[in-house]
Amino acid sequence: MASIPSPRAARTVTAATAKQRMLKQLVCSDAPEQALRYYGFQRIAGVDEVGRGALFGPVVAAAVILPECLDELAEAGLKDSKQLTREERESLDRKIRGMALAICVAEVDAETIDRINIYQATRMAMLQAVLGLTLAPDHLLIDAMRLDHPCRQTKLIYGDALSLSIAAASVIAKVHRDALMRELHEVHPGYGLASHKGYGTPEHRRALAEIGPCALHRRTFAPVRAVDPDAVLDEVVSAELLFDDSDLEDAEWA
Repeated sequence: MASIPSPRAARTVTAATAKQRMLKQLVCSDAPEQALRYYGFQRIAGVDEVGRGALFGPVVAAAVILPECLDELAEAGLKDSKQLTREERESLDRKIRGMALAICVAEVDAETIDRINIYQATRMAMLQAVLGLTLAPDHLLIDAMRLDHPCRQTKLIYGDALSLSIAAASVIAKVHRDALMRELHEVHPGYGLASHKGYGTPEHRRALAEIGPCALHRRTFAPVRAVDPDAVLDEVVSAELLFDDSDLEDAEWA
């Protein structure tokens, strides 16, 4: 006879699952935009990124300036891109592009991510997206970040689940990056990029262990570094640079 889990065990969920449940309770609306319009802001740019946690490829950011009336996007179910199916995202991508006053997408590649770290690379991508807008914004609505930009800004935690402008940027960036990963799958077919989009899934980690990373992997990320044959050499070279031959002669060895 199968055992019945205790009520306490049944209530146990992972942090990721709890977060997803919480995010689903949030309402994505134009309330943040309307509050800013009350204070006179008109060209409000939503800014968001995708690919920050991936092991492969660029981090991608988008900046989107939408018109004042967002009823069409709200009725179409616009929200955080991670809560949408591919078909829903691509349909919304077309709607957003058809009505947006300005859109810009920016990428920062894996080499730069390794050089300056993912946090700074994400900020760089966001800033490039804002600077690339053909219409200068007078306020930025940003998902959990602040940028080195003179424009007035609002840093909104869980912004892609609360603001239609940030959600629009999330969708634009996600559709762009997913399409890029499908293209790169044809160039690097061994990793399964078309399915996991460069994130650290078991499939991707197995491929990394079997064939090693390629030039587009983020080599400073732990799962890549752990299977990178060049990483050991890098560590040896770095250690050798710390002392010269005279240091070796004077060293005491256990």
